[in-house]
Amino acid sequence: MTRQRPKSASTPPVRRVAANTPANGADVPVKIGEAARIVGVEPYVLRFWETQFPFLRPRHTRSRHRHYDAEAIAALKIVKRLLHSEGFTIAGAKKHIRETGLDRLRGEAPGSDATAPSPRDESAPAERQPPAAMRRELAAIRDDLRSLHAILAR
Repeated sequence: MTRQRPKSASTPPVRRVAANTPANGADVPVKIGEAARIVGVEPYVLRFWETQFPFLRPRHTRSRHRHYDAEAIAALKIVKRLLHSEGFTIAGAKKHIRETGLDRLRGEAPGSDATAPSPRDESAPAERQPPAAMRRELAAIRDDLRSLHAILAR
């Protein structure tokens, strides 16, 4: 008969922490739970995204555990940004990734569109600015709307 040592109430449980995660620069594969924590979603979300985005294919061990490397985690972060921050649907995100390219999206800062000038940017190329006739037409429409607004405000 072996005697078990009583557990002390004052000692906290030991937590295993992955020392070399892609978050700190090392390219050490991590399991799905750690990858989900890094990306900021639940593991079942990563499993679902794998069914929707063909480029999300983590390496599997012999025991079928998923291992994500730094490149896969970067792709997951792009998908999360498109779906959660930029408001794309899954179909829209797939189309955007297909048209833009995953490598190009990796280089873009979140929330910025490096290729399109802002609508009020006066230094935009001439082909981006509306022609003079269109500007005059839009100004006339704006004036009509203002007069309608004044009538309705009475």
